[in-house]
Order: sequence, then C-alpha cells, then structure tokens
Amino acid sequence: MSISPRIEARFYERDGNVYKCGLCPLGCRIAVGQFGRCGARRADEDMLVAYSYGKVSSLCVDPIEKKPLYHFHPGGRVFSVGGIGCNFSCRHCQNYSISQSATGKKRTTYESPEELVEMFRKERVDMFAFTYNEPSIWYEYMMDVMDCAPDATYVLVTNGYISDGPLRELCKRVSAMNIDVKAFTDEFYVKVCGGHLEPVLDAVRTAFSLGVHVELTYLLIPGYNDSDPEIQNFVNWILNDLSADVPVHFTRFHPDNAMNNVPWTSPESLLRAMDMAADMGLTNVYVGNIISEEGCDTYCPECGAVVIRRTGYLVNIVALEGLRCRGCGHRLYMIR
Repeated sequence: MSISPRIEARFYERDGNVYKCGLCPLGCRIAVGQFGRCGARRADEDMLVAYSYGKVSSLCVDPIEKKPLYHFHPGGRVFSVGGIGCNFSCRHCQNYSISQSATGKKRTTYESPEELVEMFRKERVDMFAFTYNEPSIWYEYMMDVMDCAPDATYVLVTNGYISDGPLRELCKRVSAMNIDVKAFTDEFYVKVCGGHLEPVLDAVRTAFSLGVHVELTYLLIPGYNDSDPEIQNFVNWILNDLSADVPVHFTRFHPDNAMNNVPWTSPESLLRAMDMAADMGLTNVYVGNIISEEGCDTYCPECGAVVIRRTGYLVNIVALEGLRCRGCGHRLYMIR
C-alpha cells in the first residue's frame, strides 16, 4: 500500500509563523501546527501542506445524471471519487460524515494519482468526477490525477467557493461543473453554510464565461430559501448573468445533520419553483430527489417535444439527432 506523501500546497503566502491560504475566499490564516478550516491544509514549520492529498473516502461508478448533470453526455457513466473535508460547514449537509469529520478521524485510503487512474481505466469509462465532499480543497491531488490521465473528461460537483486564480486553472482542464447555489441571500450563507453568496456567484460566472458546461443545483429548504421572491431573484440572475439555457435543478431537502427539525420539501413547492423559473424564461428546469414525470424529462424549447425521457437514473434518448431535436431541428444546449 502506498504511503501518503507530504505535498506542498499551492496558493499561499507566509507571514512569520502564519500562513495565509489563498485557495478559497475564506483566506484562512493558519499558525504553525494548525489546520485550515477545511481540514485540507496543515501548517508545518517549512511549508503549508496539502494534508488531504490522496486520502480517498469514497469510490463509485455513477450515472452522470446523479451529479446531477442532465445536459452533459446524457446516459453516460462516470467514475466518482471523494476525499474528506469541506470549506463550508452546512448545517444540512447530507455527507457530513466525510465533509465535517474532524481531521484525521475519518478512515480513508491513500491512493496515488497513478493508482487512482489505474482504477479508473479498469472501469472502462471516459468520465471522471470529483464529488461527494468539496473537491476544490483537493486541488493539488486533482491536478496530479488530471496530469496522469489527460485524455479523460473531468467533472466537478462543487459549492463554488474557490478563489479566482485556482478556479481559472481548473477551468482549463474541467469540462463540466454542477455548482450548488445554496440560497440567494448572503444571510443564509453566513448562518447556514459559514460563507458568503457573492464569491459563489463570481465562480459560476467565471466557469461559464470560460466555456465550462455549468449546471446549477438549488436545494429548496422549507422556510429558509424557498420564498417566491428569492427564487425569482435567483432566476433573474441566471437570465441576466448567464443564459436562459443553463440547466437548473431544484432539489428536495430531507432532514439531516443539524437540521433534523426541518420538514421535507413538499413536491408542490418543487414543482412551483420549476414552473416559476420556466415561466420567467429558463428553458431547462428540473426537480430532483423525487420521481416526477414532468420534472425530469428534457423538452425541446422550440417545439415542446420530449427529447430525453428519464425515470430515476434510467435515461431514454427518444428524439435527438446529435444535438438537434428530431422533430423541428432546434439545436439544444447540450454536450454529447
């Protein structure tokens, strides 16, 4: 078994006995012997260490729709890998056992980039996803994995809380991102996540402008981020700053972690948000974490025909010729 190496972190400065991390907007100041808030940065005497480098908590081959990515190689399979830690502390996180585990307290297995790529090759898939916990804090490891398999297609499932410089470097290599927009108020981000909204919006805009395929997930939490005005503000921002074609997934909250006293999102709330977004002009709106005939299929925005039908993660491409609707010839916002 390989032994975890001591790898120097990127994007930091030293000021005496304190390191200033520049990987994400938190900008942690880490004294020698301490860890950054994400648990992925340790301050040693000689350098800031990428402490979680290669420490794998989760491995699986998933449908690409599980990310969720509905307009990126629909029906495809993706090799998914997760590490440990997060730069957020979301009170509702469903993966808190790996994202909020105390540093060194969660069992992981070290896999070198070469070993991980060998596992990927054995699965005979073309796509590789960094997911389950926040992948951006695994920056050095991700870059080394991508160096080992430059021919693979890379996907990130991320909270979007990353500084501009590191993000731009990632966007040169990553083909698709599903980015969580957890709410559309800064108050929610401060109280529930331990961060701020605007850096996430900046990251979404940057990834989109650099040609990364972007899909957005918005988890509707009853009484927290599900008001009509907040959803309308979210949709207007997409229309004004991105594109009406960007796929949006309104997903169902279930009680978890520190928010076990909050009820499940009702199907009616999800469908209302979907209908509102579609009425305002978004062309690719979905609902998630429920089975819904009307909220999971992809429709041609020109003629209204169903072009992809989904039942759970079962995908049936029924009316696409390449990227065009078989019925009317309209080109869809999609990568195949």
